[in-house]
Amino acid sequence: MTTLTTPPPTVTPASDADEGGKHARRFGLPVATALVMGNIIGGGIFLLPASVAPFGTISLVAFGVLTLGAIALALVFGRLAGRHPRTGGPYVYAREAFGDFAGFLAAWSYWITTWVSNAALAVAAVGYLDILMPVHGSVAATITAALVLQWLPALANLAGTRYVGAVQLVATVLKFAPLLLVAVGGLFFFDPSNLGPFQASGQGPLGAVSASAAILLFSYLGVESAAVSAGEVRDPRRNVGRATILGTLGAAFIYLLGTLAVFGTVAHDKLVGSTAPFSDAVNAMFGGSWGGTAVACAALVSMVGALNGWTLLSAQTPYAAAKDGLFPAVFATKRRGVPTVGVLVTAVLASLLTVYNYTAGPEGVFEILVLVTTFTATVPYLLSTAAQIYFLASGRSARVDRRRLVRDAVLAALAFGFSMWLVAGSGYAAVYQGVLFLFAGVLVYAWIAARKARAGAAA
Repeated sequence: MTTLTTPPPTVTPASDADEGGKHARRFGLPVATALVMGNIIGGGIFLLPASVAPFGTISLVAFGVLTLGAIALALVFGRLAGRHPRTGGPYVYAREAFGDFAGFLAAWSYWITTWVSNAALAVAAVGYLDILMPVHGSVAATITAALVLQWLPALANLAGTRYVGAVQLVATVLKFAPLLLVAVGGLFFFDPSNLGPFQASGQGPLGAVSASAAILLFSYLGVESAAVSAGEVRDPRRNVGRATILGTLGAAFIYLLGTLAVFGTVAHDKLVGSTAPFSDAVNAMFGGSWGGTAVACAALVSMVGALNGWTLLSAQTPYAAAKDGLFPAVFATKRRGVPTVGVLVTAVLASLLTVYNYTAGPEGVFEILVLVTTFTATVPYLLSTAAQIYFLASGRSARVDRRRLVRDAVLAALAFGFSMWLVAGSGYAAVYQGVLFLFAGVLVYAWIAARKARAGAAA
């Protein structure tokens, strides 16, 4: 049993890479970058400009601050992945630094985040699908559509990493083509008079930045995607860090330029009440009313791509923990380069939650669970940045490049602060409910640890 003072030995990623035959394929830099970008940008970008418009253009300042924090976090993940290029990401780093219990908490909280988020993505995707193919008139049709949107990416995952990478790359290209059209094309139709006031909320500058940041805080969740899948990335010591940075910068470029373009093409008073700001921007740029259909198609592709990537991540962390005896052993089953049991369990849980959402009515707990994920997603970030600070402060020569000690320490401190800001931004209710979920995980850990101890004593 690993103790706090004796971290487990680092396992080479080779064993993960060689499974799966012709259906398994290591992700190169382009696919790993697409995984990061696709998971960061789901469907929220299509509503973000309207969400922050009530605060005025000062919300762009909040975006800039958040981008710096996300880049610092991405750099920390890149440094950690370079030293520990194993599938599992935050779980691996937390366990290496603080032992089994911290590693389990990282894996448990991340797993909760992924399958609940998948249910939320499917529900949101049905909203866009309804524009193209009306399904909301029937509860059965709505549920069926949501389940199909969940299981198609799951089937792509079960087919093998070769197909996961192909779907992710195609979805990312199809998703960013229309987004770039608005982000770059909108600059040619930019009218400063549409921007409205710099501060529209009546708050002071600090209050306006903080309030808009609370809405935007979770726009960058997903920066860890390449690190979590490090075991499936070709030359992970080099490519995970690069993919993390490139993916985060690409997402930041789309976020900032897209929001600015919408601000400049849609009048502020109209944008504040808009339910489809990118559609309004396209209509303002080219006339007509076809923008809604075009944006609905782009949003649907974006959601499916995000579901494809998050489905893979939902299985990777439990797989890594199961290999170390900290999750049920069945999660260590891997075929065609993919942890198949993890994919199936995640898809089933997300499907059950989706059905419950549509059948339980307004008294359901779906919205509460989604809110909880805003907290559980940040727990692995905090543990990862704390692990980096531990490695730097402890002076462990195998894990610290002394030539870059000051730079890495500053980045780790910024990333830790950014992670704490994410926790604060999730709100009291989310933190309260999220802690209860973590405590439930403590009971699971106690059971698994006891079984592991008995097995060790019997041996």
